[in-house]
Amino acid sequence: MDELDALRQVRTELAREENPDRLALRTNWRSGPPPRPRRSFRVPMVSMMATAALVAGTLAAISLTSDGGRPVRLDENGNPHAPGNALLMAATNVQKGPTGKYWHTTRITGKIYAVGESAADHYKVESRMQYDGWTDRSGKSCFTHQDLAARPWTARDKQKWQKAGAPMKVQVPNVDGQGTLFLETVKRERMCRWVKEQKFFGMTPKQVAALPTQPKQLENVLLNLKGDWEAYAPKVTRQPIRALRGEKRVRALSDVAGALLAGALVPPEVRAAAFRMLATLPGVKVEGETTDSLGRPGVVISLPLETTIPLGLSTAPRQLGTYRRQWIINPGNGTLLAMRDLVATPPRGSRKLLPGDDGKPRRLTVGSQPDRFHKPGEVSEYETYEVAEWTDTAPN
Repeated sequence: MDELDALRQVRTELAREENPDRLALRTNWRSGPPPRPRRSFRVPMVSMMATAALVAGTLAAISLTSDGGRPVRLDENGNPHAPGNALLMAATNVQKGPTGKYWHTTRITGKIYAVGESAADHYKVESRMQYDGWTDRSGKSCFTHQDLAARPWTARDKQKWQKAGAPMKVQVPNVDGQGTLFLETVKRERMCRWVKEQKFFGMTPKQVAALPTQPKQLENVLLNLKGDWEAYAPKVTRQPIRALRGEKRVRALSDVAGALLAGALVPPEVRAAAFRMLATLPGVKVEGETTDSLGRPGVVISLPLETTIPLGLSTAPRQLGTYRRQWIINPGNGTLLAMRDLVATPPRGSRKLLPGDDGKPRRLTVGSQPDRFHKPGEVSEYETYEVAEWTDTAPN
């Protein structure tokens, strides 16, 4: 299958390890009832009076940074804006946006690999894939994907890569051995693959368009969605989100909400409800301002989760580190700019794996981890929404 071959070139581990439903949803190659894309945010309830005050005011003065981000903005009383405020501002503003014939997205996914044998001499390279999609109001969808050339992650990494001779392909670790990243790609003509009725977590376009526009009612409907919501389950288990408790429930709801905000064909009022629903979930906090991988400024919203291994990914139990997820949003127009996973605890130790096809025992080690030399707070994976908007322009 050409698509899988293309994906393996850059994201060797994910191409082999994701279950079919999850891979289908991530790449949009076919419709079906999957469980959500990543590569994969909340806060306390804010009163209607606080909402009105937020809309009337603006993000004002600048104060101290939080967790290495850009300065946190303060309100008129000198207090940091609650994350709910940023989410509620986004909710208010997303309702003002225009609509069109198609919901168009350009999504870029990236994973950061360490190249080298030691922490002292390694450099980082990001692998990238781009996915474009157009969905009309009937739910008919057209999707394309393409490899993007891998590249050094930072200016310092570029210097180290150049010192190593600027190789056009590099070997990187993964749980099944070594993979190859290409720093140059062959241009291919992209074919737009049409799907008659793209489904969203098993819901038809009509069902998605009819989702409630009030946050609590929306949450109640989403709690009934069935999927593989566990991060560390030894086997795939489909269950409703309602069966989860605590952070697991928050995690699943935020994954669905992220797909609603960036990838699904939903009315502006439902997008607004998704933002407001997130503002009612426990543990979300604002971490100042930052820029996404495209250099666009936004507000950081963090999830209170120990790990953000994508839901339904069979490699979840293989990870040796822990991660935390952040959203980057633009409250001014109500858009989700990006999601990213930061290393919380770098990989360490080892873990026994199931025997391979040859029946021999296997063990996961730090050396097989793509981010084995990452420090806490460094980006491990990201997903950036370069375009997520209504348009009247049909795909070519």
